[in-house]
Amino acid sequence: MLLSPFALFDAILSPAPDAGRVAPLMQRPYAHRGLHGGGLIENSMGAFNAAINGNFGIELDIQLARDGAAMVFHDDSLDRLTDEHGLVLNRTSDELVKIKLAGTSQTIPTLSHLITLVAGKVALLIEIKSDDGPVGPVCLAVRRALEGYLGTAAVMSFNPRVGQWFKDNAPHVVRGLVITERGATKWTHRLRGGSARAVSLWRAKPDFLAYDIRDLPSPFASRQRRRGLPVLTWTVRTADQERTAATAADEIIFERPDPVGP
Repeated sequence: MLLSPFALFDAILSPAPDAGRVAPLMQRPYAHRGLHGGGLIENSMGAFNAAINGNFGIELDIQLARDGAAMVFHDDSLDRLTDEHGLVLNRTSDELVKIKLAGTSQTIPTLSHLITLVAGKVALLIEIKSDDGPVGPVCLAVRRALEGYLGTAAVMSFNPRVGQWFKDNAPHVVRGLVITERGATKWTHRLRGGSARAVSLWRAKPDFLAYDIRDLPSPFASRQRRRGLPVLTWTVRTADQERTAATAADEIIFERPDPVGP
């Protein structure tokens, strides 16, 4: 097997974590944006309760409110998931928690509200949405929400500057780098190239990777896994994808009506 020209730098610039630091994250599959479907909308308290009742970990998304609060919401715009319009960032948390999610009586939760609900029952994967601009405000919002939390939780992002921020400002928080070898946004586009992925890895210094299932098996993911960097994979929706994940990843982030497993 030919050694990647980047492999020699990985151990120096992005050391693999202590196994005990990441082991708690690899115990159960994660419900993507909560266990939604069947009338339960993504990133809602109902979907999160369903994941807890199923004993699944929870993957969720964070957007920043105008007043600096971490909101559990995937899109930067309200348009797709609510009857409101405009950017999440233009509303305060007090305004956002009153906005109903489309077709439901549930409203947009804050990260603090979700943490209170979970209370350590299942693990949390907190994906921080960040593209252009400074990452400090949204990272700080997440760090503040996690202060004093004793349950299993980790942050992750496509943007390697998020991992870098947590490494510098909250090194106790487990952090991941989300990777796709396809995509259109600024950071997903950059992560498509082998050299760009390596540079992002060295910058983020993650404790784990969260990898697009469509790209597995991947030489890059396999190389990191062999040296002790765990690989989660998203979004697993089919039996074929689950079989791929069983050999190419350490745990799955799934979106299925009846996920395999107890």
